[in-house]
Amino acid sequence: MKALILAGGRGKRLGRLSGHINKCMLKVRGKPLIEYSLSCISELEQINQIIIVVGYRPEDIINKYGNKYKGKNIQYVLQRRQGGLVHAIECAKSALEKDDFMLMLGDEFMVNPHHREFMQEFNRGEAFALCGVVSVLDKELIKKTYSVIEAQDKQIFRLIEKPRNPFSSIMGTGNCIFKNSILGYIPEVPINQKRKEKELPDLIQCAIDDGNIVKSFLICREYINVNSQEELDKTISYFAHL
Repeated sequence: MKALILAGGRGKRLGRLSGHINKCMLKVRGKPLIEYSLSCISELEQINQIIIVVGYRPEDIINKYGNKYKGKNIQYVLQRRQGGLVHAIECAKSALEKDDFMLMLGDEFMVNPHHREFMQEFNRGEAFALCGVVSVLDKELIKKTYSVIEAQDKQIFRLIEKPRNPFSSIMGTGNCIFKNSILGYIPEVPINQKRKEKELPDLIQCAIDDGNIVKSFLICREYINVNSQEELDKTISYFAHL
């Protein structure tokens, strides 16, 4: 099992904050955002390698972490153009080899994450993929990620990227665990007409439509994908209330 962290984006919505630094290196309580994902991975015995996809200002991450983090080997993959999450995964295809992998984002923050249990659920072998989700009170938050239609046994039938009218309180995150064969569906993913790139929920939907079992897993109590000053402030304020 490998871990794949996507950290290649420019973070334009953060304005001047990401003008001279990779947004995954913005600090929250004295620690870069990406390090919260790295810390989660370091506690998982089954993960034997961390692959980080870099693009914008790759030296910020490479110079900080080198080729190892808490005993886990790190390999870097360069995303030469800003092509979105699915393109970033495609860039890492050779590095992933034939291994299954846990996907994480370098610009996310989770309160009370449950990655050990996440891994245990995947190891039961019932699902082709697991999508980490979180229950939210404010459905407006789901408009920034994706919504999930699922059965009572948590099997997912439909994923909708940035829905205009979320129909439930279940919000998808960037945390997923995949069988390696998910990579074979990348050529089938349609290009989103608004963003002009392939979207992660559409990649997973291709696997679902092909008859694979994909389930949801409650990954954490609260989730923030940091793409704006407001979201960064929200992440920082969480610690102020501890």
